[in-house]
Amino acid sequence: MCSITLTSLILSVLYIVHGEVADTDLNDLSEQQNAVKINKCCEPNELMVDSVCRLAEKYNQVVWSPKFKTEDGKDVNVKYFRYVNGVPDCTTTQQRAIFDLGKSEDELHLLSDGRMQHLIHHEHSSDSIKEDPMITNTLGIHEIISIPVAKEPSTYIHNQDKYCMDKILITSSNTTGQYALVCVPEVIINWRDAGFLMKKILNPIFHALAMILFLLVAIIYFVIPTLRDLAGNIITTINVCLIVSQAADLVRIFTEFSNHVSFMITDIILYVSLLAAFFWLNSFGFYIWKTFKSRNVFLRVTDVRKYCYYSSVVWSCVILMTALAVCAHFLLDTGTNPYRKTRTQFSSSILLDDAEQETIGWLGIAIFFTPVAFTILINLFFYITTLKVIKRINIYGRIHYKLKGCFNLFIQLFFIMTTAWLFLLLSWLNFDGLLYAHIVVNLLQAILIFYICIIKQSHVTYLVRKSCCYNEPIPTGEWGDEMIHMNGGNY
Repeated sequence: MCSITLTSLILSVLYIVHGEVADTDLNDLSEQQNAVKINKCCEPNELMVDSVCRLAEKYNQVVWSPKFKTEDGKDVNVKYFRYVNGVPDCTTTQQRAIFDLGKSEDELHLLSDGRMQHLIHHEHSSDSIKEDPMITNTLGIHEIISIPVAKEPSTYIHNQDKYCMDKILITSSNTTGQYALVCVPEVIINWRDAGFLMKKILNPIFHALAMILFLLVAIIYFVIPTLRDLAGNIITTINVCLIVSQAADLVRIFTEFSNHVSFMITDIILYVSLLAAFFWLNSFGFYIWKTFKSRNVFLRVTDVRKYCYYSSVVWSCVILMTALAVCAHFLLDTGTNPYRKTRTQFSSSILLDDAEQETIGWLGIAIFFTPVAFTILINLFFYITTLKVIKRINIYGRIHYKLKGCFNLFIQLFFIMTTAWLFLLLSWLNFDGLLYAHIVVNLLQAILIFYICIIKQSHVTYLVRKSCCYNEPIPTGEWGDEMIHMNGGNY
């Protein structure tokens, strides 16, 4: 009887224990099925080495072990999680890379629900991290997120399918940390914001209007035969260079689908076109100065040949300075960060208010802009010396009147283009007011050039009315005969 009772008791205990174990297994199975999804950039046995996923064992490294935190920074234990390997699918937005290397201002946390929290500590300095040549060159395929300087740290949370994280190894400095590739959230446009209106609405409109005005000047001086002398050809070339610079600057405004390569190309095109415009302006001043200094204004060399001479000199200098600037950027400009912070007019996201894009370094910019400064000084010399020669001339012929008109046009172009160039330099300073002033001055430059080249020139407006409004043949003897005499009757 006792043996039966003991057996029944043992069976009851075993049944209870087995039931508890079974319930526990069912609960564990349910938790495993509902495990938190973690987006991992590389495969489970890989880590990010510079910019490529590599096997961790080849570099004597352990794979990434995620640590979970709450939104307020406290550690939390997540028992079950599973990896979803691969980069996020950012179909409509840009991808941006974030580096949490300990010393940077960026800090990455995994939340218990699988989202990623990005903290930006603005009091930290990350210049040493961003200037690491391996990060800026090898990892430059994705721009580093940079948040405008503020007193309070900024926090951004990315959903589970809008990021991927992994461990990263920087081989140049043997530094390890966390790497994340995120989809930049789409921006909610505030149409009432003055900065947005100036940088994203008015600035492109002003660039388009400026290009139209420059194009009109170039077409008029190129189409009308009596304006196709040396001065007219130089004015046409200057306006074409300004059109190219406006187009390149317009591309820099819209960077939503751009990358560091396109930004580099637009930088080079912008600076080359500006440099060419000032070189041609300098050749215009040299032509007037040399002609006034010459005892015989009836030069034997035709305008076409002189234009070819000036073209060979100007474009040779432009190509030379461009080659020097590009070589200096890639070979010598290694001590500076090529991901220079650009002004907010070139960014398309609130997360990129001071966008980090690969641009021409400061050494390359100096090589582009130093010749412009020298041309300004040389043009001042041409202005002062030519003005003294004009004051000493007592008797004016038709050619002298024509040259004096070219001289006045040169002086006006010189002051307008120099002022716009100076405002371009000032716009790089960290003041929105200077940037807004540059946007307005950019349009004023086009309006004033159109005014002094077309509207203010009575003979030009006369020729335009004759050719367009009255559909009459363009006269060649009233305004262009002095140029015909200078060229020996050849155009």
